[in-house]
Amino acid sequence: MRVRSWAARYRRDMSSSLLHAAPAVGFDQPFEMLEACHERVRRSLALLGRLIAHIDAHGHDTQSRSAARDVLRYFDLAAPHHHEDEERHVFPRLEAAGDAALVADVQRLRDDHARMAALWQVLRADLLRWSTDEAAGPIDAAARAAAEAFRAAYDGHIELEEGRVFPAARARTEPSAATAMGAEMAARRRQG
Repeated sequence: MRVRSWAARYRRDMSSSLLHAAPAVGFDQPFEMLEACHERVRRSLALLGRLIAHIDAHGHDTQSRSAARDVLRYFDLAAPHHHEDEERHVFPRLEAAGDAALVADVQRLRDDHARMAALWQVLRADLLRWSTDEAAGPIDAAARAAAEAFRAAYDGHIELEEGRVFPAARARTEPSAATAMGAEMAARRRQG
């Protein structure tokens, strides 16, 4: 598949008001919004994988530079908001519950956030290079390893959140608290 087609489809999907196959969700459904963000993470990681495959097959070109900018945009802008949503609204709720297993899960997820941020800084430097007109040459082993480590970190992180942490937090969130959570999430995005 050519980069143009998958990069264009990615941009269309990311700008669409539909975040996943179910009815569109908004900040009035904060846990559903968090899960929809995970789908966007998966699509961005898939784009990264296709970008690497394209550069391997065709080298750096206009299409690969555009795809690199798309991956940068998502993980520079949207992903930090998502992590902050979890840190502000999900993790404290579970820590307050006092369940030792959930507290351990939250600590692992906090550690994941720090590790993913460090991995992103390494991968981001590669993507910045790939997004410029001067990009040339094959992808080195270090960049491949960074991309794979970044993807793997998100895979495990999302699995734990969707399988255990989000359901536990949702069960501990009253409707009025969910409304306030969604309103804060939306307001923070309007500010920055």
